[in-house]
Amino acid sequence: MEVLASSSASSTYPLFTLDNPNKPFSFTFNPIIISQVHPWKSFPVKKIEARLLCRILCKRTNLDNSGSWRSSTNAICKHKFVFYALCRLNKNFTSQSGLFAIRHGHLLRSWNTSSHQKVNSHSQKIREHFSVVFIRLVAAMLLVTSASVALSNTPSWALSEENLLFLEAWRTIDRAYIDKTFNGQSWFRYREDALRNEPMNNREETYMAIRKMLATLNDPFTRFLEPEKFKSLRSGTQGALTGVGLSIGYPTESEGSRTGLVVISATPGGPANQAGISSGDIILEIDNASTESMGIYDAAERLQGPEGSSVELTVQTGPEIKHLALTRAKISLNPVKSRLCEVPGSEKNYPKIGYIKLTSFNQKASAAVKEAIDTLRSNNVNAFVLDLRDNSGGLFPEGIETAKIWLDKGVIVYICDNRGVRDIYDTDGSSAIAASEPLAVLVNKGTASASEILAGALKDNKRAVLFGEPTYGKGKIQSVFQLSDGSGLAVTVARYETPAHNDINKVGVIPDHPLPNSFPKDDDGFCGCLQDPASACYVNNVQLFKR
Repeated sequence: MEVLASSSASSTYPLFTLDNPNKPFSFTFNPIIISQVHPWKSFPVKKIEARLLCRILCKRTNLDNSGSWRSSTNAICKHKFVFYALCRLNKNFTSQSGLFAIRHGHLLRSWNTSSHQKVNSHSQKIREHFSVVFIRLVAAMLLVTSASVALSNTPSWALSEENLLFLEAWRTIDRAYIDKTFNGQSWFRYREDALRNEPMNNREETYMAIRKMLATLNDPFTRFLEPEKFKSLRSGTQGALTGVGLSIGYPTESEGSRTGLVVISATPGGPANQAGISSGDIILEIDNASTESMGIYDAAERLQGPEGSSVELTVQTGPEIKHLALTRAKISLNPVKSRLCEVPGSEKNYPKIGYIKLTSFNQKASAAVKEAIDTLRSNNVNAFVLDLRDNSGGLFPEGIETAKIWLDKGVIVYICDNRGVRDIYDTDGSSAIAASEPLAVLVNKGTASASEILAGALKDNKRAVLFGEPTYGKGKIQSVFQLSDGSGLAVTVARYETPAHNDINKVGVIPDHPLPNSFPKDDDGFCGCLQDPASACYVNNVQLFKR
């Protein structure tokens, strides 16, 4: 008898055809293979053909009529043998194999003896071997898949130096920015989209991509600083900067319909002072850019720049308009000016008032205020006026230290994030040197940031009376971060509340009393308004310190 094993492409389960050459007869059946042995009818056969979708395992045996086994394997299945199908993994199969015992020249029988158990044992070993191979194959596939996933997380393009600078800026915002919703956008998706779509072929394009990224936050105080501007900002907080020597602010109501930015003061000997610019002049344009709707932060950045570089200004002095080209120079900054104002005829009501003008909070600010207080005290002053108008802020720690000078105790400011109060700055009075004299504080819409913290602390602790107009309303704190190429980022890292838990962002600190529209911003003009009852800006010195 011969056994022909083949795979039938048209069947999804084993098909067997039995042919009897002595008696023409053909029987085709499609058995349902299950794990137990079913009795089969006997057919005299001399030839069997099996068409399977799976392999046939042949095992030669010596099988006697008693059913005893003496096994020996042979690759060529002849004479006495056992064969069964190693069925492939197919959802149509419900069993592992079908078992048939065939003896040459005799009947086809099914066996349900101990020999069946041995064959099943051999089948089990093969299945275990198959399982091991299958597990190894799956493990290899998982390893390859993991490697593919790891590679897919890396951009398919090579990151350029410009891409890396952009990513450095992105990571800085990701770590430090106060709003972890990033203005309601997916910050990670923005990174991927920007790397794919934004041109970054040179440094200027990269800077533009960073600015565009920051613009999506809708936060005017989180901004990009080119290397020279970053350097200038750093030097400005350290007591010196490179610019034209101008202190600028917003026009007051007394200056009518004039648009632009007003000059508060010009540093003696600085480029602006040498060009004839003085207090009260109006800056109409900076490098041909109108200042009509320009903020003082933007204007200050435009005025600063590399030493020796030039900037063009259009300045109005009275009715005259001048076009000036100034060369930037290094300017030493003293953030404090002080003046003793003596008020005649008021011997019993603060006849000597110490006026202190604080223009910024650089590293010298608190020390300069202490020095001014000591100098004025040596002249036996009875009260102080602290002028914070057009002080756009500066170093947060200097604002805290300056508040401690005037307070004997109390909270100075609450630092908050999106979850609430994160930190509290207060004082126990150990740093106070002027906690008892009457104090008035002058503010306007140019009073911002650290100067608002100081004004809010003095008001809420009932240490001072505030005069003027609502402050700028910058209730957020920025930190400055340097990037690897020398540029930098000013990033909003927190917001703050005054000691009375007022969030002043976009609202400002509200003063107790207004000032006359024509009240001057320089020290000489201030003293004149206290001394001359006939002047339009006159303020009674008693009213100045009355709550």
